Amino acid sequence: PDLYGANNTRLFTYWPSDAYQATGCYNLLCSGFIQVNSEIAMGASISPVSAYRNSQYDISILIWKDPKEGHWWMQFGNGYVLGYWPSFLFSYLAESASMIEWGGEVVNSEPDGQHTSTQMGSGHFPEEGFGKSSYFRNIQVVDSSNNLKAPKELGTFTEQSNCYDVQTGSNGDWGHYFYYGGPGRNPNCS
Repeated sequence: PDLYGANNTRLFTYWPSDAYQATGCYNLLCSGFIQVNSEIAMGASISPVSAYRNSQYDISILIWKDPKEGHWWMQFGNGYVLGYWPSFLFSYLAESASMIEWGGEVVNSEPDGQHTSTQMGSGHFPEEGFGKSSYFRNIQVVDSSNNLKAPKELGTFTEQSNCYDVQTGSNGDWGHYFYYGGPGRNPNCS
């Protein structure tokens, strides 16, 4: 909301070149990400969006490294290559990634000394499952031969599971998946 002035769900990028120490930028607000597609704007609202106990909608994102130039490319859906992060932006990702993370993130400025009331995902805990909690599904990684593969050693991490939590699973329809999120401040999360 601080960046866009509204609470819409958005497709955005944020890239740090130093493992989140000091540098980084959203979308195209500074030089870095090179957009090559004029049909989908970085930072644009996504519609339709899933609703609690109602229709659920997915988007597909693919990120891969070009073995020749070393650029990291981003694709939306099946046919929209959006752009790339040039190889010179990165020191830690110059050759490959050693870890990949999917998930949610909120800023907790601890207003009035309490945990933020900002929701993650749908604002509902993972135990509630499909149609209620947010999810990532069909999680895959791109190997050095540019083939999609199931991730190895899939683990979970949450700083405060009473505020936001995560649960993983795997099945034939969804592959590796996880439900995640939560309401933020609540009687068990202060």
